[in-house]
Order: sequence, then structure tokens, then C-alpha cells
Amino acid sequence: MAVISGVATPGGAGVRPRGAARWGAAVLLAGVTSVLGFRALDADGPTPFPQALAFLPWLLLPGAAALLLAGPARWRTGMVWAVVVLAATGWFCRPYGPATTGAHGPVLAELRVLTSNVEFGDATDALIATVRRERPDIVFVQECDLLCAAALDARIPRASYPYREVVRLDGSLGSALLSRHPLRPAEPVAGVMAMPGAVATVAGKDIRLQLAHPLPPVPGRVDGWRAELGRIRDFAAGAKGRPVLLAGDFNASQDHAAFRAVLDAGALHDSARIAGLSRTHSWPADRTTPLRTQIDHVLVSDDFSVRSARFLDLRGTDHRALLVSLALHGA
Repeated sequence: MAVISGVATPGGAGVRPRGAARWGAAVLLAGVTSVLGFRALDADGPTPFPQALAFLPWLLLPGAAALLLAGPARWRTGMVWAVVVLAATGWFCRPYGPATTGAHGPVLAELRVLTSNVEFGDATDALIATVRRERPDIVFVQECDLLCAAALDARIPRASYPYREVVRLDGSLGSALLSRHPLRPAEPVAGVMAMPGAVATVAGKDIRLQLAHPLPPVPGRVDGWRAELGRIRDFAAGAKGRPVLLAGDFNASQDHAAFRAVLDAGALHDSARIAGLSRTHSWPADRTTPLRTQIDHVLVSDDFSVRSARFLDLRGTDHRALLVSLALHGA
């Protein structure tokens, strides 16, 4: 019993806890709703929304917590709000894009494609061991520093990978493309970190290869991240209708509008999604945090069917490598 202006009122002891529960639920729901709003608008927004969108499935936790607070507090509006938030989050957690590439016609060649961010070259040894073990046909390497480039030259025989496009820069700036199939140079995508391109000839068919490694969406660099993903989107749009392999560390997940724009502009397909691994994480791989996401991708045109995809742990990097088995189809 509480006393208000000298009058005893029954049940007053529960007013303050209920008010606190409602307030807590409202704060949680407002935060989640703001993130979902950008997702619904097909936009990434300013910091902190691109960072939050990277971990969109985890919004189920504050949504559920808000429901648990609103229920005992008998806040019906909050309960309905929480249910809507949970339903919307679940809806947006679905895999993006069709479940198949739609490739048809005779199979001209089987291809195994590996992409790996070796984190300033620290995972070079692990990458070389993986290349020797898995024997991919095409390898995309990001953050291949000068020592990494030298190690690829010295320890991966030219007889195995005679065709290479290597940008020799230090730190995170360097990149490399290795291929068992003939390569000729192609226009790179401009960025702070090297994003080389090439044309591979496989079974008499030209395939446009493009490495992706835009800036990460860290606070203060979101505009640069968005601009570089925009250039990758422009590449995808320009290459539409041709066989394309676009692979690397995109620093973006399917929950980012800028990444979905790349898929849509080039009519490209995410290999991991086709293989049923759309929510398998690729980063961070070197920490025990539960907040993980998939930002490493192999995107393919509808000239390819996806046979399988595997994420591989490499010692020395915070990214998991992605190995994809593909079939190249004729018309």
C-alpha cells in the first residue's frame, strides 16, 4: 500500500517496478526499431546503423528481452510492439536472393575458387598450406603485404599457378589473384586497398574476375565504405550479362543495402547463400565474441551453378577463408 497526498492506495508498491520495466522495454524497442527502419528502407544510414546492421540477427535478443519486460508490466502496447519487432527481425534474417543461380546447359568446366583475407599477411603460411591441400583453380587474396607477395612467389610453384595478378603494397593495401587458367589484365576497381581485376579464359570462355576489398564501415569511414561499395556495384552493373566471379572481403553482409545493391546491379548470386550457408560467419574468426557475421563472399553470375561452399579457419587471420566449388555452363 502506498500513500499519495495522505490517502492510502492499494497496489502502489508495484507501480514503480512496472514503470521501470516499461521504460526499459521502450528503450530496447526504440533502438531495435531504428535499426530495422533502415533495413526496411533499404538504406544503411549513418553510424552506428551500418555497424548494427552487420549483426542484424542478434536484434532478436533485445526484442525478446523487451517482450519479457513488457509482459509482467502489463504493457499491452509494448507487447504488441515487441512481437512486431521480433517478426520483422525474423523476416529480414531470411537468405537474400534466389536459392539457385538458374544456370543451365552443358558443363564446360569445374572450378574451385578460394578467397582469403590474410590480415596484413599474418596468415600467409596458413594460406599456402590451404592452397596446397585444396588445390583451388582461382585464388583471391586480400591484405597480402610485401612479405606475403614474396612468399607466394617463392613457395607456390609457377607450374601450379602460372598466371598471376599481384599488387605489391604493404600492410592491408596489397592483393593477389592466382590462377591455373590464362589471365589477361582488366581494369581494377579504385579503392584505398587494391582491388585488381583480370579476365580468365576457361574452356574457351572468358570470365571476368574481380577482387573486392572496400574500406570497413568503422566510425568516421562510413562514407568511404559506401563510396567504394558503390564502385563495386558499378562494376557489377557494367559486367552484367557476362560470366563474372566477384570475390573477396566486402566488409558488408547481406543485411547491408550497399551489398545487396551489388548483387542486384549485376544479377549476381552469393555462393554461400546458394549452398545454404547464408548465416555462417566469416568474421571475426580469431575471437570468442558471439557477435559474428559473414562479410567474405564469392559472387557468381548465372553462368555458374554452385556445387558446394566451405568456410575454412586459417591461423593468423581474423577472417575465415571461403572455398567454393562451381560448374561453368555453356549456353
